[in-house]
Amino acid sequence: MVQSPPIALLSVYDKAGLLPFAQGLADAGIKLLGSGGTAKAIRNAGLEIGDVSDITGAPEMLGGRVKTLHPAVHGGILARDIPSDIADLEAQQIAPITVVVCNLYPFNETVAKIPPPSIAEAVEEVDIGGVTLLRAAAKNHGRVVILSDPKDYDEFLSQWKSGNGTVSEDFRRRMAVKAFSHTAAYDSAISNYFRRQYASADSIPTAPAADKALLVERAQQLTLRYGANPHQKPAQAYVTEGSLPFSVLSGSPGYINLLDALASYALVAELSAAFVPAKAAAASFKHVSPAGAAVESELSATEMKVFDVEGLGSLSPIASAYARARGADRMSSFGDFIALSHTCDVATAKIISREVSDGIIAPGYEPEALDILKRKKGGKYCVLQMDITYKPADVETRQVYGISMEQRRNDAKISASIFTNFVSKNREVSPAALTDLIVATLSLKYTQSNSVCFAYRGGTIGLGAGQQSRIHCTRLAGSKADAWWLRHHPRVLAFNWRKGIKRADRANGTDVFVTGEIWDSEEGGSERKEWEALFAEGEAPAPFTKEEKSSFFKEIEGKVALASDAFFPFPDNVRRATRSGVGYFAAPGGSVMDDKVIETADEAKAVYIMTDLRLFTH
Repeated sequence: MVQSPPIALLSVYDKAGLLPFAQGLADAGIKLLGSGGTAKAIRNAGLEIGDVSDITGAPEMLGGRVKTLHPAVHGGILARDIPSDIADLEAQQIAPITVVVCNLYPFNETVAKIPPPSIAEAVEEVDIGGVTLLRAAAKNHGRVVILSDPKDYDEFLSQWKSGNGTVSEDFRRRMAVKAFSHTAAYDSAISNYFRRQYASADSIPTAPAADKALLVERAQQLTLRYGANPHQKPAQAYVTEGSLPFSVLSGSPGYINLLDALASYALVAELSAAFVPAKAAAASFKHVSPAGAAVESELSATEMKVFDVEGLGSLSPIASAYARARGADRMSSFGDFIALSHTCDVATAKIISREVSDGIIAPGYEPEALDILKRKKGGKYCVLQMDITYKPADVETRQVYGISMEQRRNDAKISASIFTNFVSKNREVSPAALTDLIVATLSLKYTQSNSVCFAYRGGTIGLGAGQQSRIHCTRLAGSKADAWWLRHHPRVLAFNWRKGIKRADRANGTDVFVTGEIWDSEEGGSERKEWEALFAEGEAPAPFTKEEKSSFFKEIEGKVALASDAFFPFPDNVRRATRSGVGYFAAPGGSVMDDKVIETADEAKAVYIMTDLRLFTH
């Protein structure tokens, strides 16, 4: 498509570098065409420039809302170098446009003003013609050059001069990408603003009862008090399609609450569905990793005492799952976020009502259970209801240091079918052990890596999360599992606590005893005295002897399951795990030491299964 002279259409809000660039265009023999304030600024500088109205035959109208939206403009931009397009231009007497220079109103700056603009004022900052110019020119970048950033003016002039009136294909492509990114960011800012105004869940608590259901159904955004820390403001949760998959029934979730809530619900939903028929599942989450996770199972009298749920009567399946999940690591579960796969019933709510917890997410609540939960924390306890029909997108995106990274969501299915590749001599796996392997492996899928998980009787009993060294994961998980088992010791169950002490103090007092931490404190010092004061006068227990521990651990020997989110690089992990009763291992292979690791498992007569499934989470 040949024309003389070439035409550049300029319509910019950001006028940085505009005048010297316009001079450069004119010096290069390019005819200037402008709209509104752009044309005025160039003309006032003494340069010759035509108005868009000269080619459209129509003046700007509607207070400037319509300037460039005309076939004479967009036909000139979108026309390709093909005979039919050229014929159309000639028939309509439209001149082709070679260069488009355009950037947009600063919408974000406008809506961020203090005091904030009215919605009507914000609406006027929504650029229509500019976005259309950008998209049209970027679409037709095979012929048209689109410049949306003043930083590119000099390079254009340089290439145009050296190329005798042309620029490189690479430059056109780069400019097109930049223009599309510019409009995408602009549209995102606009949709973000109007989502807050018209589709926010913030208004639901104060809305008339008759309107609440509809608002919940349509809500796409929820304003949060702050991000991970109080100084990280503003913060929000939102979706761009459909509606938020959860509703707030009580309290006000924070940023970390939602990280825990959504990850923990994903875990329990998947854990429940891993069994046929589905089992009730529960998780106790802290700082985006499970402190404990479990499926339904009948609790023994000893477990009722260990998990501190005595006196609550018979527990429902979902209540038993949460009691076991919370009991996995009571210290780490202090102030947890709870996830349930099934409706929260009264039995479960009663357990939760006695614990220090930040919130809960479940697919539903019995009315009485919801009343119990709403009374926690003076009515500020966070209660979320999850939409069980929600399916997240296949692709997920996150930002780190301003860089967006995208990957397929970890949708690997974990069920009994992945535990079939036996590499050990021992291949005997009981149904109970298989359940534990599923629980341990699925828990790792939602645990910060590196991670190792021990499980027993349908629940996790030790999680080593977020360690750079795998042996440190195993040691951490093993030490937690050891503490979990020692809490079942008859001597611990018989502790004579001082009357009136709090549940948290009992948990802390038990923990430092079973881990042996208290014996590292100075005898007669304040720490030791405070611990001794937790017990009835003269009833502070003596430490476990080596023989007591050894004898008690024989009861669990070979019964515990372990899963690892990646291969074991050395056999030390197996040796450490077997000391905590592990008799079943599940981990992917790939280490140069695989054979030695398996040999070590065989020495312990343990079952070792290679899953071929790495489960890193970051």
